[in-house]
Amino acid sequence: MTGLRVRHRRTVALDSVDLDFGTGVHGLLGPNGAGKTSLIRVLATVAEPAGGRVEILGHDIGDHRRRGAVRRHLGYLPQDFGYYPGFTVREFVAYVAWLKEMPADRVPAAVERAVARVGLADRIDAKVRGLSGGMVRRVGIAQAVVNDPRVLLLDEPTAGLDPEQRVEFRELLRELGASSTVVVSTHLVEDVAAACTEVTLVDAGRIAYRGTPASLAALGESAGGPGDHPIERGYTAALRAHRAPDERTESTTRTEPAARTDRPSASGGTAR
Repeated sequence: MTGLRVRHRRTVALDSVDLDFGTGVHGLLGPNGAGKTSLIRVLATVAEPAGGRVEILGHDIGDHRRRGAVRRHLGYLPQDFGYYPGFTVREFVAYVAWLKEMPADRVPAAVERAVARVGLADRIDAKVRGLSGGMVRRVGIAQAVVNDPRVLLLDEPTAGLDPEQRVEFRELLRELGASSTVVVSTHLVEDVAAACTEVTLVDAGRIAYRGTPASLAALGESAGGPGDHPIERGYTAALRAHRAPDERTESTTRTEPAARTDRPSASGGTAR
């Protein structure tokens, strides 16, 4: 991404972002409304940027003719993904494989493998509408990985998963990140600490911090402050450091009128 800008009506969601992701698991952290979902939606080619350039797997996605080639190699799980409740798990994941233009002879085995990877092999022929919320989320992960994507985009993927399932999911992330680019938006520090090779902190549409989980934890150890985990403390310290220049600017702006109150006016009196 170079100079990426995203707008939602009058709101700037991402402001001139320069960022690149390589092989590995990249965690996106940030407050609600920081721009994480906007970033993932642009990478998933479901949202148009207002400016800048985005290149995925050597293709400029600003060129509509290139998007099909990109989408065949993408996996995407949005926060709220749509599905057909009357489909079985097998049917739904196979349908997504068809949308991704996978060769028909590869689909059955790919579907079974994807469903097994998320621990739903015993429910593969169950209707999606009969599954629990956590199971539906795992179906969403299965459809995202069915094509063994070179770029995998996951927005809050562990929402609704129990602790044991989250541990298994992190193992899957590490496996996928060995050969693919995985971008995960999450609020869970333990996901970042256990699975991510790199962390990007987004705040108010800009990049506030970028480094490894270990470096963010080290920042937290040195900064101290609130938080039960060093990464939580590092997260807070990085946000405060990023916001400090703006806060100083706002403070200066607020004091400017007071600094001018005793300046002589053109008539020789005092301006008030």
